[in-house]
Amino acid sequence: MPPHHPGHQDTGADGGPAPLRILALDVGAGTQDILVYDSTRTPENCFKLVLPSQTQIVGRRIRAATGAGRPVHLTGSLMGGGESTAAARDHVAAGLPLTATSAAARTLHNDPARVAAMGVVLRDDPLPGAVTVETRDVDINSLRAALAAFEVELPAVVAVAVQDHGDPLAIQDEVGPPHPASNRSSGPPSNATTAAGDSVHNLVRFAYLQALLKGGGDLAGTVYGPGREPPPGMTRMASVRETVPGAYVMDTGAAAVLGPLGDPVVARAAQEGAILVNVGNMHTFAVLVRGRRLYGLFEHHTGGINAPIIADLVERLCAGTIDGTTFRRDFDGHGAALDQDYRRVGPFRFVAVTGPNRGLARSLGYHEAAPHGDMMLAGAYGLVEGVLLALAAAGRDTGVTLAGQL
Repeated sequence: MPPHHPGHQDTGADGGPAPLRILALDVGAGTQDILVYDSTRTPENCFKLVLPSQTQIVGRRIRAATGAGRPVHLTGSLMGGGESTAAARDHVAAGLPLTATSAAARTLHNDPARVAAMGVVLRDDPLPGAVTVETRDVDINSLRAALAAFEVELPAVVAVAVQDHGDPLAIQDEVGPPHPASNRSSGPPSNATTAAGDSVHNLVRFAYLQALLKGGGDLAGTVYGPGREPPPGMTRMASVRETVPGAYVMDTGAAAVLGPLGDPVVARAAQEGAILVNVGNMHTFAVLVRGRRLYGLFEHHTGGINAPIIADLVERLCAGTIDGTTFRRDFDGHGAALDQDYRRVGPFRFVAVTGPNRGLARSLGYHEAAPHGDMMLAGAYGLVEGVLLALAAAGRDTGVTLAGQL
């Protein structure tokens, strides 16, 4: 097992190292994968939960109201879409009223005009007889209560990973005009590319992915903790910080890179260079990584991917021939980018795969990573490693790592 060193600069009441406890939540489209990290335990013995993600929960609550023939009122904050948005559209299509506060409505779309076009009415209070549904990516009170039922105290340190498309209206001067929807050969266009406005969301996401490679591609720079705000326009990360003040936030892609380094086979390979692929429920994210430096990446919608497409894109990464223009023309996703320095240090031939849909790549023979024995917690382990890197950067090196010596 990779090193786990429970030594800290801070000391406990007995003069020994103070334990470090972190609630790590990797928020996906289908599940929220939760780790209660405790430095006094081995990672394998830390408490874990895999629960429906909040978008699934919100979607179920909306659909229950639809089945009961009652109006719905959304309140709360911006959160991830997916099932929650699909349920909202179906509710309106059933001829039932749907109202939302301005903050909650941004879950459906950042543009109020687009929300209104869906048939949603913006208002602060619910209609008589309406079911009120709260939108948020993290329900910290429910998690506190669930843990308390098993005599587990909620950690003071919270870290959350979300997949943030960003708000094009907040940084439209940087991303420019909308990109026309492309004719993608790998499958039907996703919701992100069915209209010009949604194509801009892809550009914002792509700009963020490109930024990951800038400044040396250091994964420590993908962690946003106290005193370090998320990049401009990354509204979902900012919303999490409002819901859970003081929380560390990361993009799910970055967490999915750090987490697999807890697999000893991956950690050894990454010392020389590796390709890590995470096949999630909504997105497939892959990177070229050496140590903790990124050299290239792509992000594809999982709904339009299969083994041959994965093999094609991984080979382009390995060969250093992947590029954003070709990717956006030929594939269904947010983009691809390559650091030109890769041609000096590559090729990286080792490939590891994680994610709830990793079975799509099983025929390709990639190493199926299981950091600390649990693939589903890869992102949560990555969050913990991210917090440890952030603490070290802030001069509070804990002496703890969940990854190998990179």
